[in-house]
Amino acid sequence: MMFQKIAAALFCSLLLSACDFDVPDLNRPGLDQILTNPTPPTVESAATGLLAGARADIAERIGYVSELGILGRESYVLSGSDDRFVTQLLGPPLDPGTSNFGGNFWVAPYANIRNANLVIDALPKVTTGFTDAEKASIVGFAKTMMALDFLKIINTRDTNGAAIEVDLPIGQLAPLVDKATVFKRIADLLDLGKAQLTTAGTAAFPFPLGNGFTSFSTPADFLKFNRALAARVAVYRGQYADALAALGESFLDTNAPLSLGAYHSFGIGSGDQQDDLNTTDIFVHPSVITDAEPLSPAPAGCSGLACLDNRVQAKVTPYLDASGKPTTQTLYGLTSGYNFKLYPNKDSPVPIIRNEELILLRAEANIGLVAAGGAGGSLGQAKADINFIRTTSGGIAPRGGLNSGNILDELLMQKRFSLLFEGGHRWIDARRYGKLGTLPIDVAGQTVQPAFPIPTPETDARH
Repeated sequence: MMFQKIAAALFCSLLLSACDFDVPDLNRPGLDQILTNPTPPTVESAATGLLAGARADIAERIGYVSELGILGRESYVLSGSDDRFVTQLLGPPLDPGTSNFGGNFWVAPYANIRNANLVIDALPKVTTGFTDAEKASIVGFAKTMMALDFLKIINTRDTNGAAIEVDLPIGQLAPLVDKATVFKRIADLLDLGKAQLTTAGTAAFPFPLGNGFTSFSTPADFLKFNRALAARVAVYRGQYADALAALGESFLDTNAPLSLGAYHSFGIGSGDQQDDLNTTDIFVHPSVITDAEPLSPAPAGCSGLACLDNRVQAKVTPYLDASGKPTTQTLYGLTSGYNFKLYPNKDSPVPIIRNEELILLRAEANIGLVAAGGAGGSLGQAKADINFIRTTSGGIAPRGGLNSGNILDELLMQKRFSLLFEGGHRWIDARRYGKLGTLPIDVAGQTVQPAFPIPTPETDARH
């Protein structure tokens, strides 16, 4: 890693007030304090700060949800002041030299991983104030958050790989490794986190997790979040039996709200980070409307959007002109008449993982097991989960005639609408199944990006 070149920036993520860095977090203590003389309040503050670090590049217009949404043809950003949302994200290969359209989603997650390592390394130096169970809870939490950050890195880099041996002294360069190795490290971190959270037993976290983790505010409950992430990672790796086992330990529950889950939280207070996914220049890709199925039964007298899948109605709203009338926006040859409304306010939370995804991951794991000829897979369970989501979340009719030849496409369609504009799921899923070529090309000359490149400063350091 380029810690020798960006060390100051990474340490600024610990919030030294004199630093100027892209991912500030005013909740964290100074570096010297956590390195040389950590106290329980110092460690607690730094641990809480990992939540802020994890959300650092999630909800900006140039953030993870927005840019991966563009790549997956969920959204457009049609801004008269910046055409790069079209010319770069939908154009030629991404530029690794720009921090907003190719080189992003690298420094911020690595900074947070570095900070998680600092938290873990500080704990043995704290001789009083924490019980062993509380220390275990902190380590389990930190390793889970590290896994989440590594997942962001490899979801964006894919076959370009990433560095994983990053807990090194300043000046040492960690090698880049392939995607499979990165995913194994993520799975290992989650398993290590599970072990520590289990050791914590009934102890409480000695620090607050905030509004985004209301349902996971104790180690025992946070373990369910850890297992949910483990299930997603296992599905991504094609390890479907492991995915089903992890789902069994997660918070999957068809009797619970589909919204149950962990969220990145945002705020409007001084120094807090806001959710900027509600700007009027973020538009819905037209295919979201044209591909949505009608409600069943359709409400009497409904028309347009009001007749479509409840998930679309919950997330999409007509684009209005200055007088409040529905209209369209056309820029750079692209046209849309809809904005998103699922993040209406500057403090709207953004999902990390929800119950709805877990149900669909169970269907996906069962489909994968059956396709691979492995024991334990159930096409019947997959059909039941898919139709449960269709009817419960979408308000659309159950799908009949599902079989081994068409059920994967149906599963991906339901994931597309259930997880629309929540974190690039359509782009990631299309790539995993070799279906990037099925994403629409709206204007001649456009491309579907397969992955973000390794940033130029990182590759320069290796020559």
